[in-house]
Amino acid sequence: MLGLIAANVRRRRARTGLTAAGIAVGAAAVVALLALSAGLDQTAGDLVHLGSGDFGVFQSDASDPTSSVLPLSLLPRIRSRPGIVDATPLQLVVDAVPRAPGAIVFGVEQAGFAARRLVPLSGGVLSAGHALVGDLLARQLDLHAGGRLRVAGRPFSVSGVYHSGVKYEDSGAVTTLRDAQTLAGRTPDEVTTFAVRIGPGTTVAKAKQELTGAIPGLTVISSPGEAVRAGTNTLLISKAVLLIVVLALIIGVLAVANTMLAAVLERRRELAVLTTIGWSPRQLATLVLGEALAVSMLGTGAGLLLGLAASKLLPGVLGLGGFVSPVLTAWGLGRAVLIGVAIGTLGAIYPTWRVTRMRSTVALALT
Repeated sequence: MLGLIAANVRRRRARTGLTAAGIAVGAAAVVALLALSAGLDQTAGDLVHLGSGDFGVFQSDASDPTSSVLPLSLLPRIRSRPGIVDATPLQLVVDAVPRAPGAIVFGVEQAGFAARRLVPLSGGVLSAGHALVGDLLARQLDLHAGGRLRVAGRPFSVSGVYHSGVKYEDSGAVTTLRDAQTLAGRTPDEVTTFAVRIGPGTTVAKAKQELTGAIPGLTVISSPGEAVRAGTNTLLISKAVLLIVVLALIIGVLAVANTMLAAVLERRRELAVLTTIGWSPRQLATLVLGEALAVSMLGTGAGLLLGLAASKLLPGVLGLGGFVSPVLTAWGLGRAVLIGVAIGTLGAIYPTWRVTRMRSTVALALT
């Protein structure tokens, strides 16, 4: 039977190719978006611990953590809460480096723990009008101490290169807090977030509960899942993955059903002959189902290869290449394969029913 399935798939190469191509596009979109979504989840884990804090404090109704606006006057209140040993303000500036649209510029207090944890690789101290550049960004833009970096149209002297171990930070740059506030159009009393450290005898959950209970209007993010839920862009991509999966399934099922139904109608005489020589309805159904699965798996295989390539390009196209790397997992690829199997199985339901209802004498009379 396998030989007959292969021969029938090859017999109508144009139709098979077009159907497989449609399935491949859907499978590729699923693979690429799943890889991007996994990469965003991984990056969200870095966002949680910006500045080497145990958690970050953001504006509760911000559309995205990077667009949060909090008053700097909250800093003494946060530091005074039980279990919190230190907090430092951070101002984030996004889409401000022309040659690296994904780079984030971080404004830090020079005496805060976020600035102290940076490991200098070359150069000097952070000061007004100067910027420290992460080693990944320095490599990307060929920057070094003494060079120049334009941020939001304003030139900064590169005072040094650092490494932090957090991709968000190493793919960006650091300025003084006031310089970053000016770049972001914020007043001296406005910042994006506070990085918070807790004491050894305090749990994150307890500190979060204490902080949000004492100061309303705050969102405390301590896990990648919370960062994902707080980010509108990440939620949209997650929902887009589900939508693409559903659309790929519906379109693929319709394409396979159309192809297999046309094949069944064109081959009524052949199928009738098989019935005459003793093939049972179950065998005929298996033949049609096998051909549908073969077409869908051809498309899925091509889609996996196309999706692998697309996943590498998608972050750059979306302007996220500087701080998001696609993460391809076995489960992500497995879901694309499962979608291919589902397309072939569901698409074969109606053609299979038609072929099992076909009687050999009627089929022969029609041909």
